[in-house]
Amino acid sequence: MATHKLTTHAVILAGGRGTRFWPRSRTRTPKQLLNIVGKETMLQQTVARLRPLVPPERIWTVTNSEQVQEVRKQVPAPARRRVLTEPIGRNTAAAIALAALHVRHAARGDALLAVLPADHFIANPERYRVIVRAALDMAREPGRMVVLGIPPTRPDTGFGYIERMGNALDSKGFPVYAVRRFTEKPALALAKEYAGSGDYHWNAGMFFWRASTFLDNLKKYLPKTHAALESLAASIGKRNYDRDLHDVYPTLENISVDYAILEPATREQGSPRVFVFPAEVGWSDIGSWTAVYELLAKKAGENIFAGQGHAIDAEGNFLWSPTKYIAAIGVRNLVVVETPDALLICPRERAQDVGKIVKKLEDEHRKNLL
Repeated sequence: MATHKLTTHAVILAGGRGTRFWPRSRTRTPKQLLNIVGKETMLQQTVARLRPLVPPERIWTVTNSEQVQEVRKQVPAPARRRVLTEPIGRNTAAAIALAALHVRHAARGDALLAVLPADHFIANPERYRVIVRAALDMAREPGRMVVLGIPPTRPDTGFGYIERMGNALDSKGFPVYAVRRFTEKPALALAKEYAGSGDYHWNAGMFFWRASTFLDNLKKYLPKTHAALESLAASIGKRNYDRDLHDVYPTLENISVDYAILEPATREQGSPRVFVFPAEVGWSDIGSWTAVYELLAKKAGENIFAGQGHAIDAEGNFLWSPTKYIAAIGVRNLVVVETPDALLICPRERAQDVGKIVKKLEDEHRKNLL
């Protein structure tokens, strides 16, 4: 079988809302379209990491109608034609399937896919690329599904965990393990057990497989969604595509790829089909303003200013106001984020609750602040 002719395509999932980064993150400019860490936006950093591996004309981005214009501005020119717009959010299984159909159409057949979130930080892009190459090589084999697992640095209850089993296989010099199961966000006692065992990794939501492998599994585990999307595939590149997309998409099942495909695949008898690469690449999903502070602070208690400022008897603060001089006196471990129309103030350990403010604004129909 001539697997060497497979082209490699990247699918970047960029439709999230990033509500925990309010007031900077808004419906049209969520976290992935902002420069949360560094000068470039999270999406631009994701694309830049891929450039040595995947040419821009083979980078696909899945987003929504509110964000599509800004996404097109931020991706390289050849990738603009590859921006796919979901008319309604249907979670990651549908988003990946939509991209897989478009890749199959463009490649005129099968292709290798690297499926990646748009809004993660990776401190060591060179090592990341080497691991991605090895993961793609492993995923060439029809039927195989490969996921990157982050070795846990603490017992975090906010991540899904991947349990590995058996002895390591080798892919381009890297160890790779069969996956026993995926476990959703565990309670703290269990997270401590997982983090200490050496057999568990955080699920970073980075997947590698053939387009055909993914679509075969979709047909097996989500047959209705598969049938609906295959009916849509016939109109790709034709005039009636947009109309068909708007008709078909709301009928798709709203489920993540982990629940829909990866979890049931690990429960099946027979030889393993799902594999995990341990990836120590300085990964962070940057899930809150606290995570941004932790990434930027070089030493304990440092104050982080986005613009000019001075602190007296103050420590551990994240102070984001690029246009105003901030003076902080006698305050500890605060997050302060200012935009022209809103101001967030909260203790660092409560930064996860920012999403509750967004929910309140939604309930009050404050569209100007969303």
